[in-house]
Amino acid sequence: MTDPRLADLAHRAPALRVTSAPADLEHYGRDWTRRWTPAPLAIALPASVDEVQTVAGWAAEHRVALVPSGGRTGLSGGAVAASGELVVSFERMNKVLDFNAADRTLTVQPGIVLETVHKAAREHGLVYPVDFGARGSCTIGGNIATNAGGIRVIRYGNTREWIAGLKLVTANGDLLDLNRGLMKNSSGYDLRHLVIGAEGTLGMVVEATLKLTDPAPTSQVMLLAVPAMGALMQVFAVCRQRLTLGAFEFFTDRALHHVGAHGAQRPFAEDSPYYVVTEFDADTPARQQAALEVFEQCLQRGLVSDGVMSQSEAQAAALWKLRDGITESLAPHRPYKNDVSVRVSAVPTFLADMQALLTREYPQFDVVWFGHIGDGNLHINVLKPEALSDADFIAQCERVTKFLAETLARHGGSISAEHGIGLVKKAYLEGTRSSTEIALMRSIRAAFDPHGLMNPGKLFD
Repeated sequence: MTDPRLADLAHRAPALRVTSAPADLEHYGRDWTRRWTPAPLAIALPASVDEVQTVAGWAAEHRVALVPSGGRTGLSGGAVAASGELVVSFERMNKVLDFNAADRTLTVQPGIVLETVHKAAREHGLVYPVDFGARGSCTIGGNIATNAGGIRVIRYGNTREWIAGLKLVTANGDLLDLNRGLMKNSSGYDLRHLVIGAEGTLGMVVEATLKLTDPAPTSQVMLLAVPAMGALMQVFAVCRQRLTLGAFEFFTDRALHHVGAHGAQRPFAEDSPYYVVTEFDADTPARQQAALEVFEQCLQRGLVSDGVMSQSEAQAAALWKLRDGITESLAPHRPYKNDVSVRVSAVPTFLADMQALLTREYPQFDVVWFGHIGDGNLHINVLKPEALSDADFIAQCERVTKFLAETLARHGGSISAEHGIGLVKKAYLEGTRSSTEIALMRSIRAAFDPHGLMNPGKLFD
């Protein structure tokens, strides 16, 4: 029997594509966490802003919760629909709407894939600089929802810095045009910035105006083998002092092991416990010479034990694959993930405390670290042993995450650097935000969505 609520939605929006096929409910009802059983009411796939507004108005009248959905590459349960919600997938709203040469902006729909944005910007001789390994599957709407960062935050910042304007459909179906692409706008509260990072709890982004910039100078990539954890930030200090950095990433020997097993070529004859991959401007002989001198200085001081510098675009891509391929190589092992950040100045002491904690609490687990260490962001992946049940594995990891959250609090860090809070991390929100902040956040959410229909259960209950 057809749900009468869905029959009413079909009457209001005859052209709206809606599906409740079991395979679609499972596909669209989950994200990469795979920890909750998908149980959405149905999946709506709007093709226009008008259809999104109709969905929101219908949901407000029938008190049906909505879960906005992009590429569902999230790792915090932010796009999970497990309690009878209507998933609103934006995969059909995936177009470039406008390029403005004078403003140097690209206006896009939320379902457009990040890699497609990169290509569109390059066609105009410009770049959209936000970038990360999931570029081929994540969408701009999801990037905005989590204020995504990635591998070049050290140079360009997070998604927030590159959003000139947003159009948002609120929980009652109103359409807000936030900031309108203005470079300067001091006319009251900038609601655009509330929406960025709100994980879809304030409304549904239906259009985004992205800032573009000039391509970076010709770059090179250098991979360094680092013999001790304490040397990582010393290497960073030397590189930052002498080079113009575009990225500074690290990963452990366990990460390299899994990437190698997944098909990547091992870079050195001898193994090292830690590795750094850094990208830097190399458009002049002086800059290229500076990179060689950085390597020699680090080698003489015992901060690195080996290194290789790219001599072609193909070699640069091969070196980056060692870092970009980590998440994909770990996926078959169903890892439990922590995504944390501290101030760059706190990284050395935090690393030492974190290593002691993980060694003590995970003595028999394969724990893989990697991340954007140049901006203080680390990803911790605990791989599930085959013999351990999902429930027991998650229970053990949750117990350790409580200790990790306490460690982060001591160092003034955050339990979520760039993946959001979602369902996974809301128990730890108080370690990052004060009770007064959380109360204000609840008030803001209630002002936008008085009936609590937008992505309920995410951030906080």
